[in-house]
Amino acid sequence: MIRFESDYEEGAHPRILDLLTKTNLEQSPGYGEDDYSEKARELIRRACGAPEADVQFLVGGTQTNFVVIEAALRPWQGVLCADNGHINVHETGAVEATGHKVLALPAHEGKITAEQIREAYAAHYADESHEHMVQPGMVYLSSPTEFGTLYSKAELESISLTCRELSLPLFVDGARMGYGLMSGANDLTLADYAALCDAFSIGGTKVGALFGEAVVLSSPALRKDFRYLMKQRGAMLAKGRLLGLQFLALFQDDLYLRIAKQADELAMRLRRAFLEKGWPLLHNSFTNQQFPIVPDEALRKLEENYSFSFWQKTDETHSAVRFCTSWATSEEAVMKLIEDIRRA
Repeated sequence: MIRFESDYEEGAHPRILDLLTKTNLEQSPGYGEDDYSEKARELIRRACGAPEADVQFLVGGTQTNFVVIEAALRPWQGVLCADNGHINVHETGAVEATGHKVLALPAHEGKITAEQIREAYAAHYADESHEHMVQPGMVYLSSPTEFGTLYSKAELESISLTCRELSLPLFVDGARMGYGLMSGANDLTLADYAALCDAFSIGGTKVGALFGEAVVLSSPALRKDFRYLMKQRGAMLAKGRLLGLQFLALFQDDLYLRIAKQADELAMRLRRAFLEKGWPLLHNSFTNQQFPIVPDEALRKLEENYSFSFWQKTDETHSAVRFCTSWATSEEAVMKLIEDIRRA
């Protein structure tokens, strides 16, 4: 069985395992205060063009999201996000469990707009009962989105400007950040995210690491006391160097970007194969997630040798599914799948 249902099914890039093994018996301070973690922070600051930013390492994406969101909000506030955003549909109410409501906005291709944010903010204060309602307190975006789509630089600049006018912190969930950065359709850089966002994450779990996310905090208000909240929420790993070492390996010699680019290139081969077969795409993704609409009979044939994710029924005889490449997907596996797509 060749697996295409997710981008975190393999372990870790060999360079990470090698560095973990070589340093295994070294002694170092805990909680991310070791030299390796500090070197990784410096590499990330340099890549982001943000020498003043704080960089913290957390274990997983859900944990990262609810800790950053809780740090940004007052007790009576909620977070605006796309209705299909990860925090709204795929984190078991983790944000709500911290006492903050997710305020969902209808999305198009996984994205929301500056105009929607401004309208939601204005609608709250236009209501005479607004003091009895959850106040919009920040904005959450995913990049790439749950549908593999991307915000353009112009879109993110517009959202950032609106958020700053309304004093709403902007947080971008970059669980798949590498695949977004290396997409041929992308025009954003890490430096752009650092300049336009109050905080954003750089996902390691889905892009080569055993586990771990790096949080870049550009906002001084968020930087203050962030580690107190990490500790309170169980997000401060005692053996913190295990996270720092992984991001040190990923951010040396552009490894993070190179392995993400390979996954995107393979996904584009699949995209072309789906379209050449006459299978349209549910979402216009140019990243590592592809969503073909496939005849159910063909899916049954593919299921004999491949795993992928069911997304939705599109009619009585067709279903949209997700094929996901990763940093570790081989060219051989993709070419075999393409051959079977042509025969299906």
